[in-house]
Amino acid sequence: MRNCVRREKAVRYPIYRPRRMRRTETLRRMVRETRLSKDDLILPLFVCPGEGVKEEISSMPGNFHLSVDQLVAEIKEVEALGIPGVILFGIPQNKDPVGSEAYSPDGIVQKALRAITAEKPGLTVITDVCLCEYTDHGHCGVVKRDGESFTVENDATLELLARTAVSHAEAGADMVAPSDMMDGRVGAIREALDEAGYEEVAIMSYSAKYASAFYGPFREAAECAPQFGDRSAYQADPPNSDEAMREIALDIEEGADIVMVKPALPYLDVIYRAKHEFGYPLAAYSVSGEFAMLKAAAERGWLDERRVVMEMLTSIKRAGADVIITYWAKNVCKWLAGAT
Repeated sequence: MRNCVRREKAVRYPIYRPRRMRRTETLRRMVRETRLSKDDLILPLFVCPGEGVKEEISSMPGNFHLSVDQLVAEIKEVEALGIPGVILFGIPQNKDPVGSEAYSPDGIVQKALRAITAEKPGLTVITDVCLCEYTDHGHCGVVKRDGESFTVENDATLELLARTAVSHAEAGADMVAPSDMMDGRVGAIREALDEAGYEEVAIMSYSAKYASAFYGPFREAAECAPQFGDRSAYQADPPNSDEAMREIALDIEEGADIVMVKPALPYLDVIYRAKHEFGYPLAAYSVSGEFAMLKAAAERGWLDERRVVMEMLTSIKRAGADVIITYWAKNVCKWLAGAT
């Protein structure tokens, strides 16, 4: 007789099949799984020298270079809309090889912070900590050139980034956001802030910042395009996600309070993976290229701007982002409030 293995009958569980119902808007809202709100948003702003300056950025319609006085007026509008935070990018008066205006007490971001702080806003003011806007070569750190080749001096750059972060904290920043992708910068900044007595100033780290083609309009806005080479040597390679997880793990270990994936839309899988692997506060930056391509399509009547933007930002939230940095923050707040 054959040897037989007794197979137990598989247990079948009933499948829940809800009765087909007429999907009213009220019902859709009741069962909606992902909700985008104004509390998820951070608005990027660009501050420049001068007075009375409000100059539209050509590749980013509706976004402006703002002098300090105009920035303060913008902050008041942002706060009135209920946006919880802004991130500041500075355009200096002068650039040099070591980006000295980034950490100068009289730098453009430091001046802006003092002016904003004087108004005592209720929103969170975050500052970008990087040297690319301030260096004459457009790279994110101290550069050593050898003919046609170059290297970014990591350790020399860390010292300057730490000085920049402390100078921002002294001027009133609530949070600093290192975007340079140097090794060890979160630890260096955290140590410098703590030693200076700014333990309460948080760090939002650009942990998985990819060497992306989506940054073009921003580089016009921040006047920070590299004058030679590119940034692929120190930004993440787009095909890699394991690398991104290692970078995020290191930043968490060094003391980051929020970690970030940038860009957002082409890297939804990385956002999802980061949230599920670490369960840590996570930001995603919907970058200038994402803004520009959708804005251009909407202006040509090819896409419905409001619907596409809300769908896109909801997908970023659904992927796992707790915070979304977006140039549409003001529009979204108005749309959520029912304004056109």
